[in-house]
Amino acid sequence: MQTESSRLTLGLRLNRQSLGQYQNRLPVPEFSLLLVAFFWGTSYGVTKEALLYTSALAFIAIRFCLTSIMLLPMFLREMYQGKTGDFYRALPTGLILLAIFLAETYGIFHTSASRAAFLISLCILITPFIEAIVKHQRPEPLILGCALLSLLGVYLLMQTGHEGTADNRFSLNKGDLLILLAALLRAVMVVTTERLSKNSTLSAISTTSIQSNVVAVGALIIFAFSDYPIAQLIPKSGEFWLAAFYLAFFCTLFALFAQNYGVRHTSSSRVALLTGSEPAFGALFAIIWLGENLNSIQMIGGGLILLASYLASRRQQ
Repeated sequence: MQTESSRLTLGLRLNRQSLGQYQNRLPVPEFSLLLVAFFWGTSYGVTKEALLYTSALAFIAIRFCLTSIMLLPMFLREMYQGKTGDFYRALPTGLILLAIFLAETYGIFHTSASRAAFLISLCILITPFIEAIVKHQRPEPLILGCALLSLLGVYLLMQTGHEGTADNRFSLNKGDLLILLAALLRAVMVVTTERLSKNSTLSAISTTSIQSNVVAVGALIIFAFSDYPIAQLIPKSGEFWLAAFYLAFFCTLFALFAQNYGVRHTSSSRVALLTGSEPAFGALFAIIWLGENLNSIQMIGGGLILLASYLASRRQQ
């Protein structure tokens, strides 16, 4: 749960460098991308803990208000430089991003952070199918194979109960379905962003700033028409505000600059491998920090989803 537009277009502007150049320098770009994957992965567990102190709707509004404030100085600078004339191009993706975070945040509330981290990565596999529909093309055989592999992974990940006993069964709860909806919406956003960003002068900073404003305002409007008490917008817990600032700064602001630096100084294969580790970090963090657990069958399922997503991302790049 990160800078969504930048996460979904991560592999579109990559520059390859020679192996000799890579060996003659410190792997700062690779480390920056690994940090981005780590922060994004931990966002699921941090979000789940933040939801202990307020509602999902209030959390979304607070997080993106903080993000908007942090990005405001940079957006104003670009506006004064005349680089934000195409601001309207980011409005539709801002609305899609609002829908993504509504589904994702409510999904995390109703399921485990570890399952959410694996399921959300399916957006990488869904994207080629959305593109195929828009472009009236058939998906490539490799993509179809990856989709089948990921379905097997989802089936294994959704197994509950004790291994080798009769109570081991398939279980897909409301939270899992909402996370799958969020993955679908992410794929829709990839295609929409690609079409709307053609010939656009908007930078990644301006785009993220506008989208954050749309999400913040949209969440506040929905909150105003809900039955939630206004006090939920000002939680009194220090732990909540630490979580909110962590998500706004490390998972959005830092990630925006770190990934922009990383993708310009390493190969696309390393980008796919490093950023594709996000679900693994998410599951590991949930197990260590939140005390969640996955049995061996569920871990195999998560591994299959990771493998399918990695193969699909390599093929797209």
